[in-house]
Amino acid sequence: MTRRTWYLIVLVILLAAAFLPSDLQARRPGDAPSPPPSGGKPPVDVTPPAPGQGAGSLVILGPGGKPTGECPLKHTSVQAHVSGMVASVTVTQNFHNPGKDKIEALYTFPLPQDAAVYDMEMKVGKRTIRGLIKPRDEARRIYEQAREQGHVASLLDQERPNIFTQSVANIEPGAVVDITIRYSEVLPWKDGFYSFVFPMVVGPRYIPGDPQGRKGTGWAPDTEQVPDGSRITPPVATKGTRAGHDISLELTLDAGSTILDLRSELHEVQIERQGSTAKLRLAGKATIPNRDFIVRYSVAGKGVQDSFLAHSKDGRGHFVLVLEPPLRPQATDISPKELVFVVDTSGSMSGAPMEKCKETMELCLAGVNPKDTFNVITFSGDTRLLFEKPVPATPENIARARAFLSGTRAGGGTEMMKAIEVALAPSKSASNSVRIVTFMTDGYVGNDMAIISAIQKHSGARVFPFGIGQSVNRFLLDGMAAAGRGEVEYVTLNERGEGAARRFFERVRNPVLLDVSVDWSNLPVEEVLPRRIPDLFSSKPVVLTGRFSRSAEGTVVLRGYLGGKPWERSLQVRLPRDQEDHEVLGQLWARAKVADLMNQDWLGMQRGKPRGNLKEEITRLGLEYRIMTQFTSFVAVEEMVVTEGGRPRTVAVPVEMPEGVSHEGVFGESGLPKGPTMSVSGPAPGGFSRAMPSVPAVQAVEGWSADRQVRFAQEAPQQQATTRVHPKLLAARTEASNRGWTSTFLHEGIQVDKGRVQAWIWLKVGLDANLRQKLEALGVQFQGEASSGRMLVVSLPLEKLEEIALLEGVRYVDPAR
Repeated sequence: MTRRTWYLIVLVILLAAAFLPSDLQARRPGDAPSPPPSGGKPPVDVTPPAPGQGAGSLVILGPGGKPTGECPLKHTSVQAHVSGMVASVTVTQNFHNPGKDKIEALYTFPLPQDAAVYDMEMKVGKRTIRGLIKPRDEARRIYEQAREQGHVASLLDQERPNIFTQSVANIEPGAVVDITIRYSEVLPWKDGFYSFVFPMVVGPRYIPGDPQGRKGTGWAPDTEQVPDGSRITPPVATKGTRAGHDISLELTLDAGSTILDLRSELHEVQIERQGSTAKLRLAGKATIPNRDFIVRYSVAGKGVQDSFLAHSKDGRGHFVLVLEPPLRPQATDISPKELVFVVDTSGSMSGAPMEKCKETMELCLAGVNPKDTFNVITFSGDTRLLFEKPVPATPENIARARAFLSGTRAGGGTEMMKAIEVALAPSKSASNSVRIVTFMTDGYVGNDMAIISAIQKHSGARVFPFGIGQSVNRFLLDGMAAAGRGEVEYVTLNERGEGAARRFFERVRNPVLLDVSVDWSNLPVEEVLPRRIPDLFSSKPVVLTGRFSRSAEGTVVLRGYLGGKPWERSLQVRLPRDQEDHEVLGQLWARAKVADLMNQDWLGMQRGKPRGNLKEEITRLGLEYRIMTQFTSFVAVEEMVVTEGGRPRTVAVPVEMPEGVSHEGVFGESGLPKGPTMSVSGPAPGGFSRAMPSVPAVQAVEGWSADRQVRFAQEAPQQQATTRVHPKLLAARTEASNRGWTSTFLHEGIQVDKGRVQAWIWLKVGLDANLRQKLEALGVQFQGEASSGRMLVVSLPLEKLEEIALLEGVRYVDPAR
C-alpha cells in the first residue's frame, strides 16, 4: 500500500469517525438499547482562535482543514412592538463573509410557532430587495438558478411552524448582507399575565427512524419517520466554544392600561416605564442566543376585557374577537381521577432539566388525592412503567414512585411515540375516573407532527404537557395540549416547580369553563377559528378570528358550563363597511387557517404528503395573504450584480446548545453526536473518536413493569435496493453506467476512481464471516469499521452497488464524508 493510499484511508476514517453509531454504547446486561440522536459531525469545526479572534469563537475550516474565516452570521437584531394583545416584530440577521472565498450561508433558527411571517427583505450594499412569496419548490428553483448565475440571493423556508432556514448565496469576501424578517402574533394572556416569548435557539432534535440520505446540512440524516431530519438539526457549538454570533433585542409595550408587574424570566434587561408603556432592552448588546427571551407583565384593571377588532373594505374583512373569561368558580370537583405522569429521561434532559423534573414530580405526587389512582412512566430509548396498571394513591405507592424517580438517570434517545401509545392506551382498570396524562419533556424530537397526530387518535384522556427548560419545543408542547384537550405549563430552570404543580391540580380539579361555544346569531361571519373552542382550564380569554362578508351589527353570546352549571355572556359587535386600521388581522386569520388545515393531517404533514388538497389550499393561502407556510417561501435576488469566483462554498451557521442542556447528555463526551471509536486494520497514527448517524433499531414493547424494558422487534420485510442506498450514490452509479464501469470522474461531490467509490455500509447486527465473504466476492475492500462492527468504511465497485445493498445484514449504504 502506497503512502498516498494510506493517507487517503486515514482521511476517510477521520471523516467517518465523526459519524459513528450512537446506539451501541456500553450498557448493563439485559438493558434495552437506547438509541441516542441520529447524527453526524456538524460542517463546522473548532480551532484555537487566531490573533485578533475572540477566545472560543468558531472558525470555518475549508479544504485541507485550513481556517477560512469565522462564522458568517455576526449578529441578530430584534425590534418588537406590542399594542394591546398584538405584537409586531422585526428580525434583522447580519451576514458577513470574513474569508477569502465566496460563500453560501445556511442558518436554521426559531420563531414563535403562531407567528404570521409576512415579509422578508435583503439588503446588499445600498440596495434593498423585497422578497417574493412563491410556492416552495418554485422559490427553491429561483434561488438555485440565481446562485448558479452568481447573483446574491436569499431564500427563507419554513421547516416547522417554529423552525425556519435562511439561505444566503454568493456572499463575496468582505461583503455584508442583511436579511430582515417581519411577523405578527397575538400574545397569550393567562392567569392575570401577558407573555411575550422570542425563541433564540433550535434545540438538538432526536431523529427516529432509519437513515434515508441527507437533503440538508444538519448533523442528523433524513429518515423514513422524519424525511427532513437533516434540515432541522443545525450544527451545534461544542462545549466551551461560542457559535460566533450574538443577539440584541428591544421590546416596546403599549398596554393600554397601567403596567403593574413586569419581569424578564431568563435575561437581564434594562427597563424604562411610564404608565401604560414600557421599553425593555437586553442588558448586553452581544447576548448569547442560547435561551428564550420571556417577558411577563400584568396591567391594572381586569387585565383583559371583551374587545372586537376589524379590518375591512367594501363590507368584506377580517376580525379578532376577544372574550373575557369568567372568574374561576369555587372548588367543587372531588371526583377521583386517574393520573398518569410521563417523564422524559433522554440525554437532553440530563443534569439541570432532570433535577427540575424530579422537583416538579415530587410536588405533583404530594398533590395526588387519596381517592385518585396513578402511575409513573419514564421514557428515553425505551419505555418503563412503575406499575402494570394505575394503583391507588396510598402512602406506600407514593413512596414507591418517589424511590423510582429518585433512582432515574437521564440518557439515550427520545423515543416519545412509544410512550405516547402506552400512556394514552385504554386503561386496564375498570374505573370510570377521568384520565389525566402529563408529559414532562423538552420536546426535542423531529417527529413532533406525528406525535400530535397520535394524540389526536386517543380521545379518552386529557393531556397536560410540562415544558421543562430554557428553550423548549413550544410547537410540540402547545400541539400536544391542543390535541389532548388539556393545557400546557412551562417551567424554566430558574423557577420553582411548586407553582407549576399547584396550577396543574387547580386546572384539572377546578376548570374555569367547559363545553365552550359561541353563538353568532345571524351575523354574516364565516370560517371562524378555532373551529372547536378549547375548554378553559386557566383564567384566559377566548380568542377567535374569522372573516365577514358584509357590514352588520348584532349580538355574540359566549356559553359554557361554570362549576357544573350553564353560564353565558353577551357582547354587542359591529362589522364595519370600511375600516383601514388593523391591516394585520387578515394575515393573523390566514395563519390560523393554515394551522387548522395542518391539524387535519399532521402525519401527512410530517411525511411531506398531506392528504387531499391540503397542500394546494395551504399554498393558496400563503400566496394570497403573503405569509410563510410549509409550502410557501420567500425568495429575493439581486439581479443588478453578478459576483465572480464560480459556485460558492456552503457554510452552515452553528447554533448554541440551549442553556442547561448537557453536551455530554446529547452528544457524549466529545460534544459531537456520540458513538464508539473506530478500529483500523493495521497500524495507524492517532486515535479516532467522532460520531456517525445511528441506525435506530425497530422496537416493540414487551412488558409494562419497571423491570421489563423495550426490546428489539422483528424488522419489516426486506426493502428494495434503491431505498437502502443514498441517492447520490445511485446517481453516481447511473453516470458510471453511461461512461463505462472503469471510468474516473466527479459527480455531485462523489469521487469515482476507476468505477469505485469510498462508502460507509451500515449493518443490521454486525459483520460475520458469511457476510464478509459475500461482500468480498462483490469486490468490497475493507478499510475500517466501528469497534462494534455495525458500520464499515469501504471501497466498493458501483457496478455491484445494488447487489451489495440487497445482501441480508446490510441496512444502508452511504457515501463516505
